[in-house]
Amino acid sequence: MTQRQARPSGVVYKVQEFAKLAGVTVRTLHHYDRLGLLKPSGRSDAGYRLYRDRDAGRLEQIVVLKFLGLPLTEIARLLRRERPLADVLRRQQIVLAEKRQQLDAAIRAIGRAEQSLASRRDPDWALFVQIVKEIEMQNSTEWSKKYYSPAAQQTVEARQTQWTPELQERVTREWNALLADVGAAVEAREPATSARAKALAARWRALLQDFTGGDAEVQQGLNKMWADKENWPADLRGRFRIDPQIQDFITEAMRG
Repeated sequence: MTQRQARPSGVVYKVQEFAKLAGVTVRTLHHYDRLGLLKPSGRSDAGYRLYRDRDAGRLEQIVVLKFLGLPLTEIARLLRRERPLADVLRRQQIVLAEKRQQLDAAIRAIGRAEQSLASRRDPDWALFVQIVKEIEMQNSTEWSKKYYSPAAQQTVEARQTQWTPELQERVTREWNALLADVGAAVEAREPATSARAKALAARWRALLQDFTGGDAEVQQGLNKMWADKENWPADLRGRFRIDPQIQDFITEAMRG
């Protein structure tokens, strides 16, 4: 964002003028308005957004927090004072430190491969395999973004900042238990319309709710991602494969 120049107090700007002064696009301002991050100070008689100098101060706060890597949905909560800034910054520091460790590991792997090339005629391909693994670890959270709308991706990223190892362990344990119970129901030829099947479907919905937070756009993205599972990274296809009979049973139970 460009440095603001001194201007007469009480000046009102149309959205194009304000965007130019602030160094952002009109589309960005519209998006911030929809998210409730930065509402215009008013509207013209024709319905156009109008901004004042105080709005520039709010925008600067958004730009700073976004630069620190916080998703917009999390920034909105901060500006509404729903979460303490210190807690969010502490968590973001942990997230960035983890990313730095991954980058450092990839850089070290490349360095070892470079030394290998300098000391021997034939490259040590095992070192190059290690480079690929390190970089794949960094990309493992990037591949799914294509399935989500920008707003849904921001929601997912905001929830990831709250996703602790303890929470991951609990969710994994609950999913494994649920899959085992559904598998037992399938093996016992349980009708998908039975009370037991409905209870299993309710548990399935609750675990999905843990991930989506009840956000319809996140759910839509999750549905798209699951429908395209044949194009997932190979390691994830194996880890998250669900027996088709289990999938069919729970789908029918949810319809009932």
